Amino acid sequence: MIDFRYHLVSIVAIFLALAVGVVLGTTLLQEPAVRSAREVTAQLTKSKEELRTQLDALQSRETGNDTFIAAMTPSLVAGDLTGQRVLLVETPGSSTTMREAAQQVLTQAGAQISGRVGLTEKLLDPKGTGVLDGLVNQLKPANMMFPTTATSWDRAATLLSAAFVTTDQAQAGTPNPATADVVSAFETGGLLTTEGDPLKRATLAVMFAPEKPYEGESAELQAGALVSMASGLDVAGKGTVLAGTVVTPAVPGDPIGALRDDSEISKRVTSVDTADMPAGRVAIVYSLREQLNGRAGQYGIGKGISAPLPAVPSATPSPTNQSGS
Repeated sequence: MIDFRYHLVSIVAIFLALAVGVVLGTTLLQEPAVRSAREVTAQLTKSKEELRTQLDALQSRETGNDTFIAAMTPSLVAGDLTGQRVLLVETPGSSTTMREAAQQVLTQAGAQISGRVGLTEKLLDPKGTGVLDGLVNQLKPANMMFPTTATSWDRAATLLSAAFVTTDQAQAGTPNPATADVVSAFETGGLLTTEGDPLKRATLAVMFAPEKPYEGESAELQAGALVSMASGLDVAGKGTVLAGTVVTPAVPGDPIGALRDDSEISKRVTSVDTADMPAGRVAIVYSLREQLNGRAGQYGIGKGISAPLPAVPSATPSPTNQSGS
């Protein structure tokens, strides 16, 4: 019993000594600790103010640059797309504001907008590929062949592209009699929407990527489906540009990133990741002009670019048909 009490008192004494030590230590160190914390806080506040000043300066410069380029855009693009018809393709999640701004610059470049096509979430749904395959097999012209490795979206893109674009300047502005019922069937099935008269075929196409990458287990497949559509439009017409904004960090659901990662398609289809900026809208026009001359590139400020924007077009371009180049 005495031993137990002895040990109990010893334990209490130890904890009491620890408590007293903590109190004394805290009291003795309180002033240095507070002073150190104040110095760190002052340094952090100063760094924050410096970074804010730098950020404000960069934003002011960006605003000034954007204002200047926007004012110069009509003269920068004048006549670059005269005689060309351009199809606009909106994707699920793409920005209407971005599309409208790009459309204005395309018009300033002399292009005629054939119409708009809106791809729906149903078209990109991997669970609906069986229905998509059935529709394509039912509607495709007898002489339309697909590679054995073609996905459901590859086949759908080939069929739809034949209805919307052409490499033959003489056929631009006219419907394709071989695909007369294709678009109406896809619209009835809730796979796409149209506005204007996109059946009067265009020579070029601009597809607008979603503002935010797709998410979820099907994100990579959905992004790949849009790359398939862009590729199909490029093969059937004189050129296609996939336009959007920078995605950081790179994620599987980003169509522009998926296009740039595809070594074969990126040789043919151009991407621009600054479509929300005046310079990016000029880049879209220059990219289409470059496509008419059989070239492609990846432009903007994000990962995988070949340059910030294409080279300034020559004064006397010589467009060539681009069937698969």
